[in-house]
Amino acid sequence: MQAFSNCGLCASGSLLKGRTDFLVARRNMAVLRLSAACVQPLKDKANVFCRSPVHQRLLRLPEVGRSNRVAFSLGSSLCAVPFTQQVGNLSHESLICRASCLVTDSANTYLSQTTLALVDALTQYAKALHTLIALQKRYITSIGKLTPAEEDSIWQVIIGQRVEVSDRLEESKRFESNWMNAINICELSAEAAYNSGAEHACTATKTNLQVAQCKVEELRKISKEAEKKLAETKAEEIQRMAEYVSSIDINDLEDIPEAYLRED
Repeated sequence: MQAFSNCGLCASGSLLKGRTDFLVARRNMAVLRLSAACVQPLKDKANVFCRSPVHQRLLRLPEVGRSNRVAFSLGSSLCAVPFTQQVGNLSHESLICRASCLVTDSANTYLSQTTLALVDALTQYAKALHTLIALQKRYITSIGKLTPAEEDSIWQVIIGQRVEVSDRLEESKRFESNWMNAINICELSAEAAYNSGAEHACTATKTNLQVAQCKVEELRKISKEAEKKLAETKAEEIQRMAEYVSSIDINDLEDIPEAYLRED
């Protein structure tokens, strides 16, 4: 009987505990439903606020602040240049000196590029002249020794080289025009730098002018010498053809290739 009584008490305790747990669970579920019901209106209001123009304007405030800071900073710097004369490095004289230095830098760059182009054009022109001279001399030494077909072949090469010489000459003239403009600009910029007090910029520009002029003059002399040699070669060719014609019988003139009778 004692054991049966103990078992009954245990069963009653378990049943009471289970009922208590069930009531606690129901109470927790009720609390959760009540919390969800309270939060939902707040969520809906937050969504409406996010889509409202007021919220969009608030989001743009950091960008507006940054843009205003930039505009204010730029405005302050621009206003400081013309009106702040107490500071030595922002005076009118100092700013003009800096501007003249920038002008000389740009002029020197233009001079450098045009000089490089002209030097290269003159070099290519001199090479084309020397190639033509070599062809002319080869033709002179072969007068009377070539067949008509070989004669025509050599003359085709000579004519093509003469076209190359003409093209190189036109190219060098075009670059020389740009180079002369650069020379004039550098001379003006050097004078402006000197008048503004930038003696170092003036000196550097004049030095660059001298170097560029010396280099171009050197290439001009080489081209002139090549042109002189070409003229001498043409004179030698005319003399050699005259000697060849006088050395043959008048009846054989019909057999002379047409290229021999050309004067150029």
